[in-house]
Amino acid sequence: MNPLLFTDAAFLFFFAPIVLPSYWLVPPAWRNAWLLTASVGLYAWGETRYVSVLLGSIVLNWAAGLAIAKWPRGRGIALWAGIAANLTLLGVFKYLPGFHILAGLSFYTFIGMSYLIDLYRRDLDEPSSLARVGLLMSMFPHLVAGPIVRMTEIGGQLARPRVWVRENIAKGVRRFVIGMGKKVLIANTLSAVPDTVFGVGSVPAQAAWLALICYTLQIYFDFSGYSDMAIGLAGMLGFEFPENFNYPYVSRSITEFWRRWHMTLSGWLRDYLFFPLGARGGRLFVSRNLLIVFVLCGLWHGASWNFAVWGLWHGVLLSTERLGLDRVLKRSPSAVQAVYTLSAVAIGWVLFRTASLPEAAEFMKSLLGAGMPRDLGPVPLLNPAVGLALVAGLAGSVRWTPTVWTRRLELPALGAVFAATLATIAGATYKPFIYFRF
Repeated sequence: MNPLLFTDAAFLFFFAPIVLPSYWLVPPAWRNAWLLTASVGLYAWGETRYVSVLLGSIVLNWAAGLAIAKWPRGRGIALWAGIAANLTLLGVFKYLPGFHILAGLSFYTFIGMSYLIDLYRRDLDEPSSLARVGLLMSMFPHLVAGPIVRMTEIGGQLARPRVWVRENIAKGVRRFVIGMGKKVLIANTLSAVPDTVFGVGSVPAQAAWLALICYTLQIYFDFSGYSDMAIGLAGMLGFEFPENFNYPYVSRSITEFWRRWHMTLSGWLRDYLFFPLGARGGRLFVSRNLLIVFVLCGLWHGASWNFAVWGLWHGVLLSTERLGLDRVLKRSPSAVQAVYTLSAVAIGWVLFRTASLPEAAEFMKSLLGAGMPRDLGPVPLLNPAVGLALVAGLAGSVRWTPTVWTRRLELPALGAVFAATLATIAGATYKPFIYFRF
């Protein structure tokens, strides 16, 4: 069974209308238990046979955290045993052939490891209860595709009763609706082009470029749309989650791009991998560490050469910037910086979207005009819906506010987005979020 999406009718008209109001109606002391039960239940909806893996991971990290805090002489052993157990779980269910890839596995194992490392570093004063560790790792807004939250960020929120604040609930609803629009109206619509063009071999250059532009926008609006919905749902529950995106396509370097794209993952890699490798050496030493970190980042996304090379590509770019390209970029016109960054990111997305390195190389040849004419069938090159989604995607990739925009216009606009989204969902087929498979 597929994971239950935030955009599924069952979630919108069954799960959310029951869980969200009842969460605020139960006594404050019971809210964590109710949310934990609902979260595990939602996960079991799509991963019925493997919900025990999630529960086992929760118990594992709680027990390892307890050992780190209560066993002074063996805290290092407890830490490494916990990390090894998490990595083994990740390796078996994500990378060994024949095993089902569990939804959210990469995210909740990273959350569990961050909890153990923070305890070991004494960034946390004391270990948390089994219920709080369970809720940290399994809370349904972030469970299957992030953001990657840490106990240092939301531990205090878990410990104290949440208070109903109408303005915060309204902000959460607004954020959720915006995320729905991003996913359903923009990302899903644009997906028709790359789904048709990628994977068919050599294609005309114009088709290849259109598919790449559409995919570049699709993956951003798909993933940032999910993050918006997750942050919005958390807000409706009285929690504040960290931001995950900050208009990454306006970046002027790959270094800046990674400060704006999937920020909770890049922050995790920085704090728990890059800094421990040593960041105080010379430029070559730091560049080596960047290569290591981003190859591992690529492999975190999947066990294929495509992802490894994608990570290596970004590692090389970051290292090159650290070795002096950043100074050249700063002296260049902003247009040059933007073209360099977007081109480098888009080339990386070719590796991300294709199924193999030969397929990626074939697609690159098509981009350069070496592709062969091919009948692609009804490629939606002139589809008005795709054209509108393309315009909306380009406009929504930059931060701007129309001068005529007022709070009075916001409610009708959100209502229109919500209505259009529901109408689209009613006639659409299952379209999972891209990052569900990671």
